[in-house]
Amino acid sequence: MSEVNLDNWQKKSEEHQKLYKNFLQRADKNKVLKQLPDIHEEAFDKIDCLECAACCKNYSPRFKTPDIKRISKYLKMKESIFIESYLRLDSDGDYVVRSKPCPFLGSDNFCSIYDQRPSDCHRFPYTDEDVLLKRPLITLKNATFCPAVYFVLERLIKQ
Repeated sequence: MSEVNLDNWQKKSEEHQKLYKNFLQRADKNKVLKQLPDIHEEAFDKIDCLECAACCKNYSPRFKTPDIKRISKYLKMKESIFIESYLRLDSDGDYVVRSKPCPFLGSDNFCSIYDQRPSDCHRFPYTDEDVLLKRPLITLKNATFCPAVYFVLERLIKQ
């Protein structure tokens, strides 16, 4: 198995967008899904999210009703106050954070609500689940700012 070089990964990811798109369109779903857990684990053995946190700095997860209930309870806030204080509705009608970076992200890149974080945050970057193939536009976008997605796609393409 050839090594994935993470030097200049953002530039390489940009250059490989068409390659990734073609791969995601023609990939053998079952074969890829079998490979994902190991490749995902390998990616996170090499990449420390706390060094990056680009996802928390530039994008927002969806805050679904169970997330809002859980987080507002944890913060000892009424749900309506939590929503008013931190969230807004996006063009899809989903609640997202009002500001960037995420208001729960500390200067040390740690999340102040990590154990209660939204399910989208918990699942991100979806490199161990079928979202990688089912939502290729999200995968392509994520590859531009998340080194783990870049790593996984590069590894899949080289196999």
